[in-house]
Amino acid sequence: MRIGVLGTGMVGVAAAGAHDVRQRHRGEGDGHADIEGVVRLAGGHRSGGHYHGAGTEQFLPLYLRFHANKILLGVIVICLLILVVYPFLFGVAISFTNREIGTEGQFVGLANFIYLSRLPSFQKSIVNTLVLVGVVQTMKLVFGLGIALLLNQAIRARQFWRGLILLPWAMPAFVAYLTWKLLYLPQGGAFNVISVGLGFGNIDFLSRELAMPSVILATFWRGFPFWVISFLAALQSVPQEQYEAAAIDGASAWQRFWHITLPGILPVVLVVVLLSTIWTTNSFENIWLITQGGPSDATMTFPVLAYYGLQTLRIGEAAAVSVAMLPVFVTMAFIGVKMLEKE
Repeated sequence: MRIGVLGTGMVGVAAAGAHDVRQRHRGEGDGHADIEGVVRLAGGHRSGGHYHGAGTEQFLPLYLRFHANKILLGVIVICLLILVVYPFLFGVAISFTNREIGTEGQFVGLANFIYLSRLPSFQKSIVNTLVLVGVVQTMKLVFGLGIALLLNQAIRARQFWRGLILLPWAMPAFVAYLTWKLLYLPQGGAFNVISVGLGFGNIDFLSRELAMPSVILATFWRGFPFWVISFLAALQSVPQEQYEAAAIDGASAWQRFWHITLPGILPVVLVVVLLSTIWTTNSFENIWLITQGGPSDATMTFPVLAYYGLQTLRIGEAAAVSVAMLPVFVTMAFIGVKMLEKE
């Protein structure tokens, strides 16, 4: 039997079926047999002297089988263009203009970036961002891996501790950082109550000297559970037979960690470091809710500086702050991908 192109649906199938039925019944003059053969071939039936089609639902799965990948790919491409590519290109474009809220602005080239490079708060934000990301990521790596190794052992109430460690990550960031600000208050803050009780007197945790360490501690507390759970999942994927064989060969605990554990979880470590570094660099609520970038730019970072730019309605300069971070993210992503490919 010859069947037409599938994309034509029932028309192609019915036409081919009619031809075959007419060939089989040629000379008999039975028109009803021709029609009935076509209907049956198309998936329909005859009832009460009337012919009923199978409907397009039987042809839809077959059509989607050949075109579903194109449809899904088209939807993904459209979503990426609308949600990622267009906002990104728009932000880059306006960073080269003097655009303000309510005005179109004019192309000014690198004027915004030159202005930012001479701005003391921008220079301070570079240093603060590097300090914040470097210290927080180091603390997360050390404590996250250490706690994950501990929770991977057969300790008492292990499931309870695994669930408890998730609380800082499960808590909304808004609530978490407001709680830390209350803890840091010079008058009535929990930390100062403890400090006075121990005889150290009041300590201004939000002063110029202690503001950044206070933000670092709160940021670390909020984010380290993600590292712990990620490392714990990676540790459980390392074959136990390797540890048993190494123990039989007389390898020490440090040797087993360095030659078995670390190589086994290294791909996960690289991904977690890359993602968390980008998140920490872009973090806004931890700074804004605790110090708002102060005092005297002591905790000013890129996202907070960009927000202050938006408050002045100069979105061209604010976009330039964000675009200035782009080379850093591109470099980190490139290094991370290369290291993953090497692994």
